[in-house]
Amino acid sequence: MIQKRKFFKTIAGALAGIAMFGAAPVLAEDWKPSGPLVIEIGFGAGGSTDVIGRIVANTIKEQTGWNVIAENKPGGGGMAMFTAIANKPADNLTVGLGVNMPVMINLVNRPDEVKFNLDSFAYLGTAAGAQVALVARGDAPFDDLEGMIAYTKAQGGLAIASDAKPQVLTMQQVAAQAGTEFQFLSTKSSAEIIKLLLGGQALVGFATGTHLEYLESGELKMIASANRTRHGYAPDTPTLIDEGYDVYVDPWFYFAMSADTDPEAQTAIAAALAKALATDDVKSAVRNALSVEVVNLGPEPTKQMLVDGIENVKILFGK
Repeated sequence: MIQKRKFFKTIAGALAGIAMFGAAPVLAEDWKPSGPLVIEIGFGAGGSTDVIGRIVANTIKEQTGWNVIAENKPGGGGMAMFTAIANKPADNLTVGLGVNMPVMINLVNRPDEVKFNLDSFAYLGTAAGAQVALVARGDAPFDDLEGMIAYTKAQGGLAIASDAKPQVLTMQQVAAQAGTEFQFLSTKSSAEIIKLLLGGQALVGFATGTHLEYLESGELKMIASANRTRHGYAPDTPTLIDEGYDVYVDPWFYFAMSADTDPEAQTAIAAALAKALATDDVKSAVRNALSVEVVNLGPEPTKQMLVDGIENVKILFGK
């Protein structure tokens, strides 16, 4: 089962880690890259991950004087980038920025085909965790998950708009446990889901920040948090776990290097990353890109987040 207590311990450890890195002197004066430090971004230009990677690279450059370059390495939701990092000799100069969900799904579904595992990397920290909400139109004839399920049973089904496979898998688990059935409208983005909801083409959908202004206006209402924890802006709205469904979706944006990276390089780069993430510029960029605050779990808790996440993904896929 999901290790909830362990996760909350990692959050507490992360806060201590952030403080430690913020005060740590292990920066350019103790270790310097032998060439350009490259932050490889596992997605194409223009998206949220790209925005975060570039502002972090620029901030580290300004703070340390290192030559830091951001490069897009799209493919397979970050899988191509992490595969390359794991399978080339460590150079102490290559940092990958990706999202945990594609990695965990591939490690669960095709472990024999993926050319790395969680031990292939040294983990540096996280930029943020996306908050995933299950929302409905403001005029929907229900206000919570129990009411939504009752409505679904009465209507013989309900279409839910989503833009990611884990969202679908999560609600399929909910449906199976509740003895009902959902249909799914596939979209390309959270913004597209909002358009479907506001336009009346869908009654329920997932959103990752684009819904906030519509909660305030009353055009949308939040049914549940799909994350492990409740959202700060809606502390009274329960999670799926609170409602008795032991599943969740927790997308995290994280940084990692080859496991063979020199320990001094790992320490210095993790410290530089933590210092950059604490700046107002990076905080503002993350807030604008993801509608959440920066949360840097730190090295060890970042790996534990992935370890725990693998167990959750197994549940989503019924393994």
